[in-house]
Amino acid sequence: MIFGRIKPLDAILATAEKKSLVRTLGPVQLTLLGVGAIIGTGIFVLTAAAAQKAGPGMMWSFMIAGAVCAFAALCYSEIASMVPVSGSAYTYTYAVVGELLAWMVGWALILEYAVAASAVSVGWSGYFMGLLKSITGLELPQALAAGPVWSMNGLIPHADFTHGVINIPAIVVALAVTALLVIGTTESARVNAVLVAIKVTALTAFIILTLPVLDTGNFSPFAPNGWFGPEGTSGMGIVGAAASIFFAYVGFDAVSTAAEETKNPQRNVPIGLIGSLALCTVFYLLVAGGAIGAIGAQPVLGPDGSVVAPGSQGFAAACATAAHAQDLVCSNEALAHVLRSINWTVVGNALGLAANLALPSVILMMMFGQTRIFFVMARDGLLPEKLASIHPRFKTPHVVTMVTGVFVAIGAALLPVGQLADISNSGTLFAFFMVSIAVLVLRVKEPGRARPFRTPVVWAIAPTAAFGCVFLFFNLPVDAQLVLPVWGGLGLVLYFIYGYRKSHVGRGLVETHEQDAGIPPQPVPPMPGAHTPGGRDA
Repeated sequence: MIFGRIKPLDAILATAEKKSLVRTLGPVQLTLLGVGAIIGTGIFVLTAAAAQKAGPGMMWSFMIAGAVCAFAALCYSEIASMVPVSGSAYTYTYAVVGELLAWMVGWALILEYAVAASAVSVGWSGYFMGLLKSITGLELPQALAAGPVWSMNGLIPHADFTHGVINIPAIVVALAVTALLVIGTTESARVNAVLVAIKVTALTAFIILTLPVLDTGNFSPFAPNGWFGPEGTSGMGIVGAAASIFFAYVGFDAVSTAAEETKNPQRNVPIGLIGSLALCTVFYLLVAGGAIGAIGAQPVLGPDGSVVAPGSQGFAAACATAAHAQDLVCSNEALAHVLRSINWTVVGNALGLAANLALPSVILMMMFGQTRIFFVMARDGLLPEKLASIHPRFKTPHVVTMVTGVFVAIGAALLPVGQLADISNSGTLFAFFMVSIAVLVLRVKEPGRARPFRTPVVWAIAPTAAFGCVFLFFNLPVDAQLVLPVWGGLGLVLYFIYGYRKSHVGRGLVETHEQDAGIPPQPVPPMPGAHTPGGRDA
């Protein structure tokens, strides 16, 4: 039976112990890893999209999204402390509720990581173009600096190329990061810490400079689009913005992915998960408050006076007018734009430079995360090992990395950051939902198993996390909601064509390792932030 294909926790732990990574990460490094992965395009760019959906009410949006993530993080912490191995939600689901749902989670995580990398690439592009124009006065034609605006005509996507054709800078940065991953360039813990310091310093400077000029009048009306947006709209209002802003927090998943490289993971993984989430939530609220108070964050209306979604044709038309060109919601580099607007041009340029330096590390993290999921799924026989072929010279999974890079570049070239974030969130919310369910199932199935970290009040926390994920999913724009079942349907076809027949668990190879099964060992580049003297499979 499909649902009977469960890989026992003991087998997963035995597999990891055979060739485990060197455990080098402590609680501080792990927290910094989480902060480095979380602070990225979400806060640097999505602030503008959130303001268009919710106005000043995006302050509540950050708190709602942060709360759902916090509940999910507590569920993650319990299972991650019990199963300190790679694979994140995919591995946890495989151990608890079986192979079919694990495949669906892994397939959703692939969507999450790839689309998130595209979104960060588009965010980087906006800051790069703003910095280039501010310093040199040069700028690319709009047709080459932004992708088209997409809308749905029934179930058929329609592109409007009036406001952009292809995002060249986003393509360049996506392919550059792909090249770095192919040749084996990874971040050390020290470099990661420096990049985190750059981003935190930039946000701290933003807070210090904007709070003194805060105008309380800019917070009114606080919720111009209400909690759920006007009737007939989807993904708008405070809750719709929370569903989009969820993207700004999901980097904490990288902490659980690094569990196999962590010293004393039973203690340090929960500290890294919850600590990084708490730090980033405080930063996000202060940054959002500073942006609103400094120049306001009221949404623009379409030419006919209707409420328009960020990235839509009506929104692009409104932002193209002189009356709204300088509004926060119309900026592609929201935080740098705020500082320039309050006459801190040099600091605004410096913040833009910080974003240009730091955001590629987030792209690298997301793309690396996808290859890690590919490797774990290939280890379990659900994907062909040939897909993860190792380059003879660079010793990296060059095939899957290049394929990933091409798809990331295509997404970044043709879609706006807001739509990419929403699409990524659809896969992420599904994965988090499954972890929330898994922790409850495991409490029932194996109540006596040692739990170094126990989710407090689990029968309240886990259902709340699961409900929160479902609630936010159904408040995404309709087109983003449709992506998940379409992507999931494609995944099911591939599973039954290949994975169902080749699965190690299905073939009775539950406790085998690649070498035991006659498959050559596949070294994986080390997790950013860790040192690995030798290669290993994921």
